[in-house]
Amino acid sequence: MFLTQAVNSADIHVVGVADIDVPKAKSALARTGWPVERYAAETLDAALASGGTCVLDSADRLIENSQIEVILEVTGNPLIGTYHAMKSIENGKHIIMVNVEADCMVGPILQRKAEAAGVVYAMAYGDQPALICELVDWCRTVGFDVVAAGKGTKYLPEYNYSTPDTVWNYYGFTEQQLASGDFNPKMFNSFLDGTKSAIEMAAVANGTGLIPQDEGLLFPAASTDDLPTIFRENTMKGGSLTRRGTVEIASSLYRDGTEVPQNLRWGVYVTFEAKTDYAAQCFAEYGVLTDETGRYGSLYRPYHMIGLELGVSIASAVLRNEATGSPTGFRGDVVTTAKKDLRVGDTLDGEGGFTVFGKLAPAHLSLERNALPIGLAHKARLIRDVPKDHTVSWDDVQVDESLLAVRVRRELETEFRAEHSDSTHVAV
Repeated sequence: MFLTQAVNSADIHVVGVADIDVPKAKSALARTGWPVERYAAETLDAALASGGTCVLDSADRLIENSQIEVILEVTGNPLIGTYHAMKSIENGKHIIMVNVEADCMVGPILQRKAEAAGVVYAMAYGDQPALICELVDWCRTVGFDVVAAGKGTKYLPEYNYSTPDTVWNYYGFTEQQLASGDFNPKMFNSFLDGTKSAIEMAAVANGTGLIPQDEGLLFPAASTDDLPTIFRENTMKGGSLTRRGTVEIASSLYRDGTEVPQNLRWGVYVTFEAKTDYAAQCFAEYGVLTDETGRYGSLYRPYHMIGLELGVSIASAVLRNEATGSPTGFRGDVVTTAKKDLRVGDTLDGEGGFTVFGKLAPAHLSLERNALPIGLAHKARLIRDVPKDHTVSWDDVQVDESLLAVRVRRELETEFRAEHSDSTHVAV
């Protein structure tokens, strides 16, 4: 999606595309509108000299090239993404973290490293977390109290236990549709089983200061007209918002499986409160979408265009030295949760798989539980039984402590555990 916009952008030079499958990357360029001669450069130096693009199998060579200004990390792999981000920062490159799987796992510590190195670490504009952060920034800048922010998605409670074998039935895709494109069952299952929503809302929490609820995401059904009522302060007890200033998802399905009219499945929203009676009066005078009290309003964007909008992040980093959303702390985490009873010797298969799903938690609860982040759940071997719906902890698994992503995550937990502890003592 980014490439199809970049091919006609005179102000952005895609110097190189790195992929472990070079023919597949060239095919992607071709089907997104790139003439063959535009990606025929055999080296990065040739691409820089000609204005063309080099397709190669080494991300390291891209990152180490001194003339490249920005790296887009788009792998979706939290382990590889951590490595690419660290290396980009070390090489003085702005890093646009399209890889929200890595961002929610180690983003707060990566942002600090980027700031120390004088480069920008940014969420990807067009993806929902960055757009939500933008709405929250707007609210606070103009002087409203932010009550809740989030996005829409298709959700029912049974989806938490979906597997790659059942995912297509839930989506309703036909065999013909599946044969026509690149459909990864684990990736699509992570969208369905709540993991991707948890990942994105953790990123929003870390970027805005909004705090996840102790119960995690509740996915109430809501139309666009319902947003000010459903997501206002303390209106959803027993299945609802219990904390002011939180993140939450609007389901596009009622619990009986019927579709919510005017739903926000592809969009983002923010719900806010007027601070004065006069501001509430202005809401009425200007037709702001509000609840029945007139004090709570919502603003929403009905869709997002993901990679088509990514040029905003690049321009913002290079021209303004500003991030389009970035972690400012560690407030939300995605904890590994058992989809079924797990036994000693079982090997976890990570995001979107058969064994676990990711559940949103406040960072302080994740640290207290010593929870294993979902990004490190792939290939982790159980050394203790974990019942269905229980959190998998570091103590329950064997992980490869030599992995860079594991080391960076350990660094994050050590640093922020101390900060959370200090904050608690100050509050007391």
